[in-house]
Amino acid sequence: MDQGDDDAALMLRYRDGDADAFAVLYERHKGSLYRYLQRLCRHPDTANDLFQEVWSKVIASRDRYEVRAQFRTFLFRIAHNSTIDHFRRAGRRHERDMQDVDEVATELPAAEHELPDARAAASELHADFRRALERLPAEQRDVFVLYEESGLSLEEIGRITGVGMETAKSRLRYAVGKLRTALERHKAASLEQSTES
Repeated sequence: MDQGDDDAALMLRYRDGDADAFAVLYERHKGSLYRYLQRLCRHPDTANDLFQEVWSKVIASRDRYEVRAQFRTFLFRIAHNSTIDHFRRAGRRHERDMQDVDEVATELPAAEHELPDARAAASELHADFRRALERLPAEQRDVFVLYEESGLSLEEIGRITGVGMETAKSRLRYAVGKLRTALERHKAASLEQSTES
């Protein structure tokens, strides 16, 4: 039995009154869910509020829960919809307030990161990545962040965002392409420095 089937069985057990089953689901998915919400929201307090709201909705829907998709898809659909509802309630534009990407560790240089020049370059890369991510159309940004944080397939992401798998795949491809283009100068500078060394 894979984890997706196991998650569905746990949710069914929770629906039938097994609180320990919920605890297992929470432990399994809290990290990826929180990272997803944190990257979508500019403010940690908002991410915390949405995190609590999503789990509250999971709890509230347990009596009606039916296995129609993987539990992860169900969970991230609630998160996606809760985030959209939050931005509507707050009266803010979704595009402006999305994406806090303060944790771009995979993009930052690892070896000589303590040198002042390397720190400045990493800071600039981080800022450029964040700006590029914020400039993405909301639909592309949503798919990119879901793909990076949730571990869901493109088919599942399509279901969450209300589009077909091919549309989700296309949005992800465009997002990655735009981000790469925005960061090209950093790659060129990095190659230039390595040839000078």
